[in-house]
Amino acid sequence: MQRITPLERDDVTADADQAGAAGPPRTTAKCVVEAIGTLFLVFTCGAAVSSGNPLALLAIGAVLMVMVYAGGHISGGHYNPAVTLAVLVRRRISLRDAAWYWAVQFGAGLIAAAVVHWVVDPAHTGTPATLIVPTDRLAAVFVVEFLFTFALCYVVLNVATSSKRSDNSYFGLAIGFTVVSGAFAVGAISGGAFNPSVTVGAAVVGLFAWPTLWIYLVAQAMAAVAAGLTYVGLNPDEI
Repeated sequence: MQRITPLERDDVTADADQAGAAGPPRTTAKCVVEAIGTLFLVFTCGAAVSSGNPLALLAIGAVLMVMVYAGGHISGGHYNPAVTLAVLVRRRISLRDAAWYWAVQFGAGLIAAAVVHWVVDPAHTGTPATLIVPTDRLAAVFVVEFLFTFALCYVVLNVATSSKRSDNSYFGLAIGFTVVSGAFAVGAISGGAFNPSVTVGAAVVGLFAWPTLWIYLVAQAMAAVAAGLTYVGLNPDEI
């Protein structure tokens, strides 16, 4: 029997949906799930870091893990425009659906950042310092954001889109702990974003400086493409 990966399960119901089965349209359901997951991820990042919680990194990895488990069977549980780009390169999402994912991911991230800005009171938590990257450290930020965004996308593609791993129950844990590992490893260098929605949301909250935001977004996009091409090159039978 052919195995179905977490990112492909929704495709099995495509004919039923198109035939008028009960429930929202597939794209609508996927976008709602992506919006919910991205909102909670960005909100957790902003609230935990802004409030100075010493377990912020674990909270971020944990919320990503549970949201992947919660919505992975519907949307794939991307919650990250870079992951969506990698899945697009890997040919497990259409360009149309990818564009919708990007729209709701950035939109949900901005809403989450606005809520963080509203609920976190600097008078009680202290105002976190904005991470200002010196010019001579831009290359270092680019490298670490590229490496761990690549790692995140590479892990997602291998544990959540491979037919050889379709029966696993650890994909959410693997994805969440990739983020935790990266945040602990290079958080002091770049802030450990690895996600364009988190990057922009963090800038809205005041954790990242806007003038250097481009280095994050370029590194994350390039890493996503590299991860997708790497997966395709290593798994030609999966295309």
